[in-house]
Amino acid sequence: MKKPALSIAALLASSALLLSACGSADEGGGGTDAGTAGGDGGGDYTLGLAVSTLNNPFFVSLRDGAQAAADEAGAELTVTDARDDATQQADQVANFQTQQLDAVLINPVDSDAAGPIVSPLVAADVPVIAVDRAVNGAEVSTLVASDNVEGGRLAAQALAEAIGEQGQVIVLQGVAGTSASRERGQGFTEGIAEFPDIEVVATQPADFDRAQGLDVATNLLQANPDVVGIFAENDEMALGAVQALGARAGQDVFVVGFDATEDAQAAIEAGTMYASIAQQPEELGRAAVEAALSILNGEEVEATVSVPVVAMTKEDL
Repeated sequence: MKKPALSIAALLASSALLLSACGSADEGGGGTDAGTAGGDGGGDYTLGLAVSTLNNPFFVSLRDGAQAAADEAGAELTVTDARDDATQQADQVANFQTQQLDAVLINPVDSDAAGPIVSPLVAADVPVIAVDRAVNGAEVSTLVASDNVEGGRLAAQALAEAIGEQGQVIVLQGVAGTSASRERGQGFTEGIAEFPDIEVVATQPADFDRAQGLDVATNLLQANPDVVGIFAENDEMALGAVQALGARAGQDVFVVGFDATEDAQAAIEAGTMYASIAQQPEELGRAAVEAALSILNGEEVEATVSVPVVAMTKEDL
């Protein structure tokens, strides 16, 4: 079950090849075509990026990648922060339409709530690009996302490796209704089922938040004292679980997160986290902007642009 080590450099290289393939002349795509066009590709286009929350390093990196791509193409990017409030995100996207922006990128607070939010834009033929999380109930132009299901499977394999393929584990879920939480959970459930001596004894949302991860993990650990492993559907919750464990983290109980943020990598280096599933949030933001510009330039894009993920342990650092 030991996975091959894979460096971030190799991960970035594989992503570059994948995105180049998505942007080929035959297939169109949200890959490198728009970026290659430079300022001419962006022209005077105006784009809106509605982010679920900027109180999370992952989405800050996603925004930065989108901003860099927009700057390189000469496009204007307006960014909003919904602070994990779907109602506030609805108002922000409505403002984008009032401002008559050329295209809208949305990282939904709630995938189900996002459908009605973007439907007026879709009806007005404004390109809508979903980023990191899917939009349910509306036909967006494309979805740019990590392969969350595969990431969940990799997390299950990493956690099984850490605990010797046996014992009790708990799962900290993300925000209910988000495709990221649902897909990561699906992949983890499928992956952990391959290990009959591992039992998931508790699953509870902690809303992708570190403080809630601390509280939920504390309560679940008290109720399940024999737990030897924790999977958190993002690193913020994983780091909260590490706090809850104290000296037990990485010794008696092993934690696997998702995102491979800088704080998570530091915890992996310190040995308090075992692994995290490495995404490329900056590449997600960049690919979403490039997809929007490709559409505005009359090019076709793939229905889904996938950015690879990999399990990162201490040896990979």
